[in-house]
Amino acid sequence: MNLRDLKYVIAVAETRHFGRAAERCFVSQPTLSGQIKKLEEELGVAIFERSNRSVDITPFGEAILVHARQMMEQAEVIQQLALASRDPLAGPLRIGAIPTLSPYLMPLILLPLKKQHPQMKLVLSEELTDTLLQRLHNHEIDAALLATAVDDPGLISIPLFDEPFWVAYPREHAFYEKQKITLRDLDRENLLLLSEGHCLARQAMDICHIANREQQGEMADLRAASLETLIQLVRAGSGITLVPALAMQASWASGSGIVAQPLKIAHASRRVALVYRQSYPRTSALQAFIDIILANLPNTVSRIKQPQLASNPASR
Repeated sequence: MNLRDLKYVIAVAETRHFGRAAERCFVSQPTLSGQIKKLEEELGVAIFERSNRSVDITPFGEAILVHARQMMEQAEVIQQLALASRDPLAGPLRIGAIPTLSPYLMPLILLPLKKQHPQMKLVLSEELTDTLLQRLHNHEIDAALLATAVDDPGLISIPLFDEPFWVAYPREHAFYEKQKITLRDLDRENLLLLSEGHCLARQAMDICHIANREQQGEMADLRAASLETLIQLVRAGSGITLVPALAMQASWASGSGIVAQPLKIAHASRRVALVYRQSYPRTSALQAFIDIILANLPNTVSRIKQPQLASNPASR
């Protein structure tokens, strides 16, 4: 048994398919299947239950999967320690981000990061919150930029900034004549929301107290898969929506027939944080990433002052 075998086991367990697991591991399917079969023969037990239609992991397989992931992380720690001895910032940094943040934050930081830390290779992925948390636990990413509180003893959350919400509406809307939009004003409107799974949808509902309204008629709100789709629906006159402040830098915010103004309502903002595993060794790389973010934020958000990240004992 070796780390390669454990990598194959993890891939099959997560994909539930030998072919997709082989593609993920950059080997042929016969090679991967053969190695797992040899491992099962060596251990004397079945890790997977195979059929023509599916691949299921056995109870024993579930047990070893936990330890396999731990061993892979420890192997990564050893590799990162060796790399850090030469340059703590060198190598890939795998960052996940939610879809309502990534398109607006990343353009602000990619060039400064490349200029200041050319040795750091940023590997980005964009997923919903639950998927990013799962990928963190599976060691598929190193950290995630999230906008919801995380209650998990195995994860550390570093608050970065508070991002206010703006209300977006067509130029011909009655809001155009108002100096201040109140909660009562919003209560009379058809609020367009993102689909389930987007934290922005729940945040908008909480701000506007949608749970207290009757969900009928026009309030059977249209649900969009992306913020850009919401903007198009607003442009078409289907309703209004809430957008985070960083999204105001997008092209739609000027000359598109859509008007947006700050939502001056208590708690009408979201807190963006960087979340990572307690066991993650490269805290110096995370600190450099955080510093770049905070140095390049616009004045439309409020930075949160914080101490330097503590070094992980495993990285010493």
